[in-house]
Formats: sequence, C-alpha cells, structure tokens
Amino acid sequence: MPIDIFMTQLSPTMTEGKIARWLKKEGDALVSGEVLLEVETDKATMEVEVIDEGVLHKIIAAEGALVTVGDAIGVIAEDGEEVPADYTPASSGETPVIEVHGTPSAVEAAPTPSPVPAPADIPKVDLAAVVAAAHDKRIKASPLARRLAKQKGINLAALQGTGPNGRITKADVESASKRGINLGMAQTVAPTVLRPLPSGPMPYHADEYDAIENSMMRKAISRRLTESKQQVPHFYLSLDVSMDRLMDLREQLNESADGAFKLSVNDFIVKASAKALMDVPNANASWTDSHTFRHKHAHISIAVAIEGGLITPVVRFAEQKSIVDISNEIKELAGKARKGQLQPAEYTGGTFSISNLGMYGIKQFQAIVNPPEGAILAVGGTEERAVVENGQVVVKKMMTLTLSCDHRVVDGAAGAEYLNALKKHLECPASVLI
Repeated sequence: MPIDIFMTQLSPTMTEGKIARWLKKEGDALVSGEVLLEVETDKATMEVEVIDEGVLHKIIAAEGALVTVGDAIGVIAEDGEEVPADYTPASSGETPVIEVHGTPSAVEAAPTPSPVPAPADIPKVDLAAVVAAAHDKRIKASPLARRLAKQKGINLAALQGTGPNGRITKADVESASKRGINLGMAQTVAPTVLRPLPSGPMPYHADEYDAIENSMMRKAISRRLTESKQQVPHFYLSLDVSMDRLMDLREQLNESADGAFKLSVNDFIVKASAKALMDVPNANASWTDSHTFRHKHAHISIAVAIEGGLITPVVRFAEQKSIVDISNEIKELAGKARKGQLQPAEYTGGTFSISNLGMYGIKQFQAIVNPPEGAILAVGGTEERAVVENGQVVVKKMMTLTLSCDHRVVDGAAGAEYLNALKKHLECPASVLI
C-alpha cells in the first residue's frame, strides 16, 4: 500500500516547515538513507532522509510551500504498485508510517515568495497534543527508553540514538538525564492574536526599497518576542560593575597562555553568571502554570547573531566548567550556529540567557526574556568613567549590566540579590577560576 510522507518536527519549536528543495522528483527510486528533500525550519535548513524504499509516486507540497507539522508532503509507492487515482493521504491527526530524520545542511533555501501567513510559533493545546503524539510515535526508541523518558520528562526528539539505525536506548535517556538535556517537555501556550496592519498601498515608492522575504527564523523571532513582551511581565534592574581587576587578570591569563587560548570578557561573564546562579538559585528558575522550576544547574544560553537572525546555543553545566572550557565551547557553538549546523539539543534547555552588545559600543540596553527562562542579562561595553571612590574622583573601567526578569518567577529582591552576587564575582575575578 502507499506510504505517506509527512512534515516532521525537526526542532522543538517547529510548528511548520518550508519546502526548500526536493532532491528527488516524481518517479525516482528511493534508497534508504538517501536525502529526499531539504526543509527550512525556524532554526536552520535541514536535510530529510527517508527510511522506506520505493518510488516517489507524488509530490504534494511543492518547493516554497509552508506545511504544518504532521501534514502530508508526498507519497511513496512500492515498486510496481498501482496507486488508486482517488488515493488521499492520511490526515495530520493519524500516525505517519514513514520515519524521517533531519540533519543540518549548509544549503540555503531558494527564496520563493509565499502568500501563506505563518501561524503562531507555539500551537494551540489541542493541536499540539495531536502532533506531539504522532511525532513521538515516529521516533525510533525502545519501549523501555520511551517509558523512562516519560518518567523523567525528556523530549525524545532532542536525543541522538546510539542503537541500531539510530534507535534511542535506555542508556541514551539516562545519559541525557545526567547531562540535563531538554528536561521538561515544551510548554504549549495559546497563540497571541495580533491586530493586522491597515490594508492599502505602502507609503513608499517601489523603486526606493528592496523587498526581502522574511525567513522562517525571522518569523519565529517576531512571534516569540512579541508573545514574550505581551505575556511575560518584564521588569528591569541595572547595576554598574568595576572591571579593572578583571581586565588585568584577563590580560595576564592570555599572555601566559602563549596562544593556547584567548579569553574574552564574555567568557568571564558567562562563568561569573553561572556561579552567581548557584549563589542565588531563585534567579535560576522557569515558570509554568502549575509549577516553578528551580534549576539545579546553570545552562547558559548565549545570544549569537547569525545571518538573518539570532540563535541561542547553550553552554550546559557552566558552573562546573573551567573558564577555558567555556571559552572553547562558546567558540565551537557560535561557529556551528553561523553555519546552520546546531542540533536541537545544542540550543534548547537553557535556564538563563546572556546577550552581550558591548563589542558594538553599546553602553546599556534591555533584553527581552526568552521563555521559559525567567531572566536574561544584557551586557554593555566596558569604558573608562569618572567615578567617586573614597571621596575622590577617579577614572575606572566600568560596565553596566541590566537584568530583565519575568516577575512571575523572579521577584525584585531575587533579581537584585543575583546582580550583586554577579558583581562580586566580576569585581573579584579570581573567584571564577576556582
């Protein structure tokens, strides 16, 4: 019988995908493991492989089409099989037969205009339950691994299986649990309905601008940040930090490294932030409608600017790692992010975010909380300022830090306590080396 090909959820936040390119055409024979098509998600362009062999009978979703996760995009027929003319693929609510797997691709999707409006980044609860259930059944995992993942609240979609043909085993789940990967399934929140802009002609001459189609990533950023500002009660705390000691220590360490490593100011901030989260666990928390998650480890999301958007790879267990290890990991993750090669497990599961614009000469700014995290630190540049110290005006290297908090989970006192703990570590930088 015919085998339906469905749009698969290739990232934890993906609710729709854009067909970037079909690598096979109708009538082509399919071999297990071959790349069938490329899909542009909200994070990267991914290659999709097919498991079942046969012939690509029909392409339902053409290149450039936006397809909801769980909807059919094509049909495979067995060799010599006659597919009825009235054959209709299963609905998105049914469990797909074929299994597909995504791996990052450096190939960019060809820009194809599409009039289809993008839905909210997070689906409605009833649809999410249906799609999640169908997707979970397509994941190759042993029954014991599924049961253990359910008990521990681990999203199987974020794991790489080590069993035969990529099958997820009990050991994979236990390893993920120890590393804190994707603990807690993604929350489902009803989408925010935005009032459309007034219709009518644009008030600009057509020859005075370039119309650039919004990518899946740009649309996802727009939706998530709009939802965050509308649904999360933000408040902001700012504090100035003396950076003289840290800058001296950084220079000494880099000189003594003899090229083995080169530490940045941001590396110190990440390590100090992680230690401060251990000092003030109330600031290392996430909100759900039923519970507040107070995290035991500091998984720091680092905002990285990439072509066409922003992504936040995660440095896990940052409180346990040396500053050199953190520095090397950030460089590796940032490089993979700019090439579109991050795996879901590398950009999900953060407990606290850092956004640093100091290298652009920005003195101070307010960042938007990245749900479900409870806070994000905005880092300004280090500059010489005249300050009063012991009744005397002196010149010191100063930095302004601004903490954006979700008031549902991080109160003002907790936010202030955290900033002061961070200030202590930055002004006594030897503490981050211990």
